[in-house]
Amino acid sequence: MVTNKVAQVTASFWALKICATTLGETAGDWVSMTQAVGYGASCVLLLGVFALLLAGQLLLSRFNLLLYWAVILASSTAGTTLSDFMDRSLGLGYATGALLLTLGLAGVLLAWRTVEGGLSVSHIATRRAEVFYWAAILFSNTLGTAVGDYLADDIGLGFLGGAGLTGGLLVLVCLVYRYTTLSRVTLFWLAFVLTRPFGATFGDSLTKSTVQGGLGFGTVGASLVLFSLLAAGLVILRRQERAAASG
Repeated sequence: MVTNKVAQVTASFWALKICATTLGETAGDWVSMTQAVGYGASCVLLLGVFALLLAGQLLLSRFNLLLYWAVILASSTAGTTLSDFMDRSLGLGYATGALLLTLGLAGVLLAWRTVEGGLSVSHIATRRAEVFYWAAILFSNTLGTAVGDYLADDIGLGFLGGAGLTGGLLVLVCLVYRYTTLSRVTLFWLAFVLTRPFGATFGDSLTKSTVQGGLGFGTVGASLVLFSLLAAGLVILRRQERAAASG
């Protein structure tokens, strides 16, 4: 048994998740494209970083705010390059890549429910459940990248159009959560997946040139802004934790 080591699902959780996944998109593109590392090498590098941080997360006996969000960010950055490698280097295309990743996520969730008897995202009681939790997160963030690229490129919505559509779907999920009794776990994973294409398309809209339909901040400028916002959010949460502990 382990103590609960996952963040509580609150409004601040979703704000940080969107910021982290958007940063994952711009940072992943910075490694693979701006630095010309390539999708394959970037996958190896960033999945290695994810595995290293995840090992530290699994070894800890209690929740650590900074490490938890570092693993979220690493999963998002690795997911960006992994999706691009599948879709572009392997030539699978966005639709096929998204379908395969959807099946992978469904398989992880099914195995999790079968083995653990539930899919709690608010309290992880075993190390095994924690592994399932992070596997689902990695699949979700990778899937979200493929969906975002599919909406922006294959469907032709463009970056801002894709962000608008996924943002609207996120609002719909919030309304369903507020006014219905639909499974909270189902709604969590729907929202978790949707925040990724929202972050991916919004991140692309920041980094791409105006000729490409973006705002022209570049991967470096956009990543620095997003990192600053994420860091500020974590500082605020850390202060709130300390105040609650001392009070």
